[in-house]
Amino acid sequence: MKGVLLAGGTGSRLMPLTKVTNKHLLPVYDKPMIFYPLQKLIDAGIRDIMIVSGKGHAGHFLELLGSGSDFKARLSYAVQEKAGGIAQALSLAEEFAEGGPISVILGDNIFEDEFKVSDFKDGARIYMKDVTDPERFGVATVKNGRLLR
Repeated sequence: MKGVLLAGGTGSRLMPLTKVTNKHLLPVYDKPMIFYPLQKLIDAGIRDIMIVSGKGHAGHFLELLGSGSDFKARLSYAVQEKAGGIAQALSLAEEFAEGGPISVILGDNIFEDEFKVSDFKDGARIYMKDVTDPERFGVATVKNGRLLR
């Protein structure tokens, strides 16, 4: 299985911090934010990973992450020419996927839970977390184990 890490967006809610850099390159504790989802894919057993970012900071990701050899992974890069949302960014990975399954993670997601490639053998999974203030986030409606919206 291949992985796609989406690290685009404008970071408008973090201005002025994101005026000169991508939010995924900002530090969270002791390392750049993007290290967390990247390591999550690697820990899940995914070693062939495409990073999708906006054109303004694509070189910064390449400079920071390189080929991925430091992470024992193989990294590829795609540039989202303009903000077009998650679906449009993911469409850039179609050729990379080669018709096979992929795992997608957002570059600003930090998971406490572990998962592995075998978790996805039966199809898609969406990870959700109970929070005290759900109105700040996208809220899923689930009924009988099925995602309705």
